[in-house]
Amino acid sequence: MGRVHSIDRRSESRSEVNLALLLWGVDTKGERFVQQVRAHDISLSGALLTGIDADLRPGDVVGVLYAGKKARFRVVWVRYDEGGEKMQAAVHRVDLDACPWVELLAESHSSLIATSCEEP
Repeated sequence: MGRVHSIDRRSESRSEVNLALLLWGVDTKGERFVQQVRAHDISLSGALLTGIDADLRPGDVVGVLYAGKKARFRVVWVRYDEGGEKMQAAVHRVDLDACPWVELLAESHSSLIATSCEEP
């Protein structure tokens, strides 16, 4: 058996974080939901959301509230977590909405630049 190589097709860099945020939308049964979830692996256009109780499917549009800023995201894929109880979803921001964590990414990026520019 050969090695499996994954190719990262992302056009943006990602930041590993663990953000609490509010997620809302309509689940697969047509029921509205609002719940707190976690965001990981964020970029200007997307994130990995974990701890989701609602059943979602690819193509669904959900809302996110982080640090007082709202944005809509389209679900790209969903899967159950390791325990099989909660869902994870990769989401991509709707182009017309501003990224709710843009300041956090700017801070992270500037600290990486400062660290890489320091003299040994």
